[in-house]
Amino acid sequence: MAENLKLSPILVDQEPEETLSMDPKKFIMWLFIVSIIMLFASQTSAYLVRRAEGNWLEFSLPKIFYYSTAVLMLSSVSMHWALISAKKDNFNALKIAISVTFALGLSFLWMQFKGWGELVYEMRIFFVGNPASSFFYVFTGLHGFHLISGLCVLAVAFVSVFQMKIHAKSLRRIEICATYWHFLDILWIYLFAFLIYFR
Repeated sequence: MAENLKLSPILVDQEPEETLSMDPKKFIMWLFIVSIIMLFASQTSAYLVRRAEGNWLEFSLPKIFYYSTAVLMLSSVSMHWALISAKKDNFNALKIAISVTFALGLSFLWMQFKGWGELVYEMRIFFVGNPASSFFYVFTGLHGFHLISGLCVLAVAFVSVFQMKIHAKSLRRIEICATYWHFLDILWIYLFAFLIYFR
């Protein structure tokens, strides 16, 4: 009986080991990002293989695609500004930054459509008939689709900001939004540089 009493304090003092865990929504976001990376890795590999086979007609990219790249890079700056403002509970700056980011995202999409229009109506570059143009439309179209999904995530954060649900003690939504938005920016820079270099 005495031995049992001596052992009991040791058992009480022992604490369970902490287990490492990730926020489920952040985990889903990272899985989605990894799947996008795999998708574009396979597409760029297919691009290089097809290009090496010949029958590849090069064409110049309209200048608006260069401008849209600058716009998307600026949107990453404003997105980072929004995250910093949320951490400091600077709500006025946060509202401005998230609004600017959303507007720049929409501007990027509009400029992409304008670029497509210039390719089709002015340069007569179509989706079919030339593997180079087919890949270009696929790359920019897929990125545009994912940017729309980014705008949806941004819209949720936008509404949450104006409902005062994002602040220094509640950063998950803005952190998810910022991470995904920066990823889309980096992805576009990679694709654009790839398309310019391998022409």
